[in-house]
Amino acid sequence: MSSSSAMAYRRLSLGKPGVTVERDEKNRLLLKPTQPLGEYPRRLTDRLVKWAAEAPERTFVAKRVQGGDWRRIGYAQALDTARRIGQALLDRGLSAERPLMIISENDLEQAMLAIAALHVGVPFVPVSPAYSLVSQDFGKLRYVVDLMTPGLVFASDGARYARAIDAAIPRDTELVVTQAPPAGRKTVLFAELAATVPGSDVEAAHAAIGPETVSKFLLTSGSTGMPKAVIHPQRMLTSNQQMVVDCLPFLMDEPPVLVDWLPWNHTFGGNHNFGLVIYTGGTLYIDEGKPTPQLIGETLRNLREIAPTVYFNVPRGFEEIAHALAAEPALAKKFFSRVKMQFYAAASLAQPIWDALDRVAEQTVGERIVMITGLGMTETAPFAICANWLAGQAGGIGHPAPGTELRLAPVGDKLEVRYRGPNVTPGFWRQPELTKIAFDEDGFYCSGDAAKFIDANDPQKGLAFDGRIAEDFKLDTGTWVSVGPLRGRIIAAGQPYVQDVVIAGHDRREITALVIAHLDSCRKLCPALPAGASLAAVVGHEAVRGFFQRLFDGLLAQSTGAVNRVTRAMLLAEPPSIDLGEITDKGSINQRAVLKARAELVDDLYATQPGARVIVARANGKE
Repeated sequence: MSSSSAMAYRRLSLGKPGVTVERDEKNRLLLKPTQPLGEYPRRLTDRLVKWAAEAPERTFVAKRVQGGDWRRIGYAQALDTARRIGQALLDRGLSAERPLMIISENDLEQAMLAIAALHVGVPFVPVSPAYSLVSQDFGKLRYVVDLMTPGLVFASDGARYARAIDAAIPRDTELVVTQAPPAGRKTVLFAELAATVPGSDVEAAHAAIGPETVSKFLLTSGSTGMPKAVIHPQRMLTSNQQMVVDCLPFLMDEPPVLVDWLPWNHTFGGNHNFGLVIYTGGTLYIDEGKPTPQLIGETLRNLREIAPTVYFNVPRGFEEIAHALAAEPALAKKFFSRVKMQFYAAASLAQPIWDALDRVAEQTVGERIVMITGLGMTETAPFAICANWLAGQAGGIGHPAPGTELRLAPVGDKLEVRYRGPNVTPGFWRQPELTKIAFDEDGFYCSGDAAKFIDANDPQKGLAFDGRIAEDFKLDTGTWVSVGPLRGRIIAAGQPYVQDVVIAGHDRREITALVIAHLDSCRKLCPALPAGASLAAVVGHEAVRGFFQRLFDGLLAQSTGAVNRVTRAMLLAEPPSIDLGEITDKGSINQRAVLKARAELVDDLYATQPGARVIVARANGKE
C-alpha cells in the first residue's frame, strides 16, 4: 500500500488490483480484472448452515428491544428459525408468481423471514417503508403490489401500517405481523410462523435450489420514476459476496462486526451488508438511527457501545459521523479501537469529509483507517468495481471486481459503464421490454453511469466516476454539461449547508441550479428564528440567502467556462417529494423528476426579470 501522506494506515489484507484493457473495432474498451474469481457456494444459506455448525452461539443479528438492551439471535437459532418459517412459506405455496413481500423497516423478524425464504427458495421482495409511511397517496405501493402479486405480506406492526395495507394490499392477500393484527384481514402472527414444525420438504426445497433459482427481487426506479423489480438469481448473491472477499480478503480473517442502518430494501444494505454477514459468519447490529440531525443520536449511542470492525455508510452519514467523532474524543476512541475499513457508496464522498475522518483517526489512534469505495448498482448485486487500494482521494472507483467484465462504450463525449458477469441480473420481472433495452448486443448491462481513467496513460491507476449520462445535457450552444462533477463541486463548496443540487440548462444559454438546503445546518445561520421554523422561513432568511449569495459569487469567480459557470440559483422552499418521484427512499435525488415537477421555478431562473427568490451570481460584486 502507498499514500501521498507519510501517516501509516491500519494494516489489513487486500486483494490484488490489476486490469487488462482491450479496444474493439467500435472503439469500445473491455476491462478484465487480472485477479480470478474464487469459488462460491450454490446457495447463500449454505454459509448459514456452515456457521450454525461451526459457531452456533455467535451472534448473527441483534437489535435493541424498544430502545433498551440488545436482543441477539445466534447462528444456530437463526438456522432453526429459518427452517421453521421456511416450512410455513412452503405450506402457502409461495413462488416467484406469488412472492413474500416485506413492507416494513429492518428488524429481527424481517431478517428471519429473509433467510427462511432464501433457504427454501421462496422469492421475496423488500419494499421501501417510505412507500407506506411517507407517501400520502400510496401510489408506488399499489404499483408494486400490482406488479409483484404477493402471496404473503409482512408488516412489523399492523396498526402502524394499517393505512397503507388498507390502501394497497388486496383483502384476500394474507398478512403476517409481529403485533397489532389489523381487524377484518386474514392475518397470522410472526410467532405462529416461527413455531411451525419443519418437515422433510424443507431440506428437499433447499437442495433443489440452483444458481438460476430466483432468490429475491429488489426494486429500483432509476430515471423512470416507477419501480422496476430486479431479478436476483442465487448466483448473483453468492458470486457477488465472493467478489467482495476476493477484493477484501481481510473480511475472512475474523468475523466482521457491523453497526448498520442501511435499509434492506436497498442493494447496499440488503445485498451487500446483510449478505456479507451471512457469507463471512459476522455479526450485524441493526442501527435504528439515520444520517440525519434528528436520528444520528441513536447511531452515536450504538457506536459508543459497539465498536465495528468495518463501517459502511453513505457520504451523508460519514459527514455526521465525522463531526461527532471530532467533538467527542471518547466516541472516537471507541469507534477507531478496532475498525479496519470504512466504506462509502451511493454518492461521492466530499474530500473535506474524508480528510476530517483521517485527521480524527490520526489524533486518536495514530494511524489512518482505509476508506474504500467502488461503483455498482442494484442490477449488479451491487459490487462490481472496487478501489481496493489506498487512493487517499475522493473520486476514484478502482477496477472491475474479480469475475466482472467491464465495457466502456462511447456515448456522446463520455464512456458508459457496462457490466457482464455472474453478478449481473438477467433482467426485470414482468417487464421484458425494459429488459431488452437494458443490455447491449453482447449481453453487457448498460448502466447509464460514466467513468474515465484517472490517468489516461496508465489504466492501472483505476477509474474515476464521471457522472450519469442521462443527467447530462447540452446548452443551446451545443456544449455538453457534465452534471455529476458540477453537482459535486457545488455540494463540496457549500458544506454543510447544501444537501443536494439540481442542475438546469438543457437547451438554454446558461447553467442554473435549484438548491436543496440542509435545513438544520442552515438554521444555525439564523438562530433568532424559532426552532420549528419552516424550510421556507429558513431559506428566505437574509443570513441564509447571504451565505448562498457568497457561495455562488465565489463559484462564478472560479468557473473556467460555460460548462461549469452557474449564473443563477434558487433555494427550494418545499422539500423533494417521494410521491412525485423527486426523491428515492435512499435519499438520492432524481434530477429529471425535480426539473419536471418544478418547471415554473426553472422558468423563473431564466426570466428576464427573475423573482425575488432567485440568487443572481455576481463576478467581483457585480451581476
